[in-house]
Amino acid sequence: MVTEASSSTAHSAPEWPLFQFFLLAFGLMWVCFFTVALVPIPTGAVLGQSLVLLGAFAPSLAALLVTVRTEGRHGVGTLVCGVIKWRVALRWYLFAASYTVIVKLTVAVLYRVAVGVWPHFDAEPHYMIPFAILFSTPFQAGEEIGWRGYALARLAERFGLSRASVVLGVIWGCWHLPQFFIREADTYRQSFWVFVLGVTALSVILAWLWERTGGSLLLTMLLHAAWNNSKDLVPSGVEGGTETFGFHASFVSWGTLAVLWVCAAYLLFDMSRRRQHRAINF
Repeated sequence: MVTEASSSTAHSAPEWPLFQFFLLAFGLMWVCFFTVALVPIPTGAVLGQSLVLLGAFAPSLAALLVTVRTEGRHGVGTLVCGVIKWRVALRWYLFAASYTVIVKLTVAVLYRVAVGVWPHFDAEPHYMIPFAILFSTPFQAGEEIGWRGYALARLAERFGLSRASVVLGVIWGCWHLPQFFIREADTYRQSFWVFVLGVTALSVILAWLWERTGGSLLLTMLLHAAWNNSKDLVPSGVEGGTETFGFHASFVSWGTLAVLWVCAAYLLFDMSRRRQHRAINF
């Protein structure tokens, strides 16, 4: 009887820090963002900017807090080393930087074929996009150390990388809920469920890139920054917004979702195939 209890405790122990991580990541971000949304506090004000920044860094702050408590300084060093892992093949930099643009231009072509006219393109100077990506990339450590550096690695040990990427994607998408209530956000009153489906597909793509680059968080940060700063090359939002928990979305939103999931489905297959290949060789 003692042996069974000890075995059960040993089996569940690794899950508790991961649960603590999710609890802290959600708790800190939701408190900060819902405060901004419901008080409300303008995001242009110093307090609003501070709360948004703190909330955006919640995943990595949570990962660092849990890691230092459970694994000490050595664990923290291991966790953050992926941020400076830059020695990867040039093709992965090209993939991370250009993936969003390729997706959006593909959607634009699909729109042209289906509707007969080109969709609306962002009027901002496109030459500024690379500079925005470079500036934004370091800030993505606020999420990537937590999501890919901490959570994905541990979920993959339990579920395998392909299933872990989907599970994490759903969690990651739900984490963003408060920003759908911030008036200045581009997600305000857009379809939350369509967003979650898109983020889940993006999570698969980021997980695949993370694996293929040997755990480089720098590359996932680059792709994350590229998505944030070039997704509006062909804007997806419904003008004026709609019901947050409805499924009303623009043709561009649905087209983007379809292209993302075609890519994600192939990469899920590739991750599963690679896992089976490693198992056979082992």
